[in-house]
Amino acid sequence: MPRIVVDVMLKPEILDPQGKAIEGALPRLGFNAFAGVRQGKRFELTVEGEVTEEILAQARTAAETLLSNPVIEDVVNVEVVAD
Repeated sequence: MPRIVVDVMLKPEILDPQGKAIEGALPRLGFNAFAGVRQGKRFELTVEGEVTEEILAQARTAAETLLSNPVIEDVVNVEVVAD
């Protein structure tokens, strides 16, 4: 069954304490190549049958109104992933 993947990130102006904690831990664990970390959310919406433009539009609307908080988060990606 195909899936629609929705990625949500905090807006750039919003502090990301979880990202900062990961950023601080990386060098202590020997991962020195990374200059910054922002933490986000990923949702996978499983669809029975074909993903039509109407279903994709519904996923975008759900992403903007239910899966994210538009005050502090941006929906950065909505895409179809075939199995």
